[in-house]
Amino acid sequence: MTTTSHTLALEEVRLALGGRTLVEIDTLIGPGEVLTVMGPSGAGKSTLLAMIAGFLDPAFEARGQVWLRGRDITALPAEARGVGLLFQDPLLFPHLSVAGNLRFGMSRHMKDKNARIEQALHDVGLAGFGPRDPTTLSGGQQARVALIRLLLSEPAAVLLDEPFSRLDRQLRHEMRQLVFDRLRHAGLPSLLVTHDHEDAEDAGGPLVTLA
Repeated sequence: MTTTSHTLALEEVRLALGGRTLVEIDTLIGPGEVLTVMGPSGAGKSTLLAMIAGFLDPAFEARGQVWLRGRDITALPAEARGVGLLFQDPLLFPHLSVAGNLRFGMSRHMKDKNARIEQALHDVGLAGFGPRDPTTLSGGQQARVALIRLLLSEPAAVLLDEPFSRLDRQLRHEMRQLVFDRLRHAGLPSLLVTHDHEDAEDAGGPLVTLA
C-alpha cells in the first residue's frame, strides 16, 4: 500500500479473538476524509479503534500495520502515535475551567496559547467561555469544547467513537456538521464508528460494514 504524508493507512489489518476473525480491513484514508465503519455490537468496531490508537487488549490477536503520515506506528505506544480520539462522552476534567481543559491537550511548545484558545472558542460560538466551569455547560456546549480540545492537541489523525450518540436528534445534526467540517478543514484523516446511518451520510466518505 502506498502511503503519503497526510494519510492514515490500515494495511492488511486483521483482528481476531479466540481464533474468530472480527475485522479484516485494508484501506487508505486521505486528508480530510472520514471513513465510516458500521456494524452491530460485538462486530469489532471499538476493537479496531483500540488497535489503531495503541491500547488494544492483549486478549485480541492483531495482524497488519497502521501507517500515519508515512510512518509505521503499529508498535508505538499510544502517546507517541499522534492519534486523537473523540468519544461518546466529552470527558472534560471537572476540576479545570473550560480554558484549562483546552490548554491541557496543547503542546508545551505551542506559542500564544491563550490567544489560540480564545479564537477556538469564538469559532464554535463559545466566545468568553474560557473561565466557565465545564459542569455548567449544556451537553452540546461540552461536546464543542471536547472537539476543540482535540483539534488544539494537533493530532495527525482522528478516531471518532460514536461521539454523537448521547445528543438529541437536532443537536446531533448540528454537531455532525461542525465536527466533519472542522476535520475536513484541518485535513485530518478520520475514522468514525457508529450505529447511525445518518452519521455515515453526513460524514460523506467511504463506508465499511462489519458483519
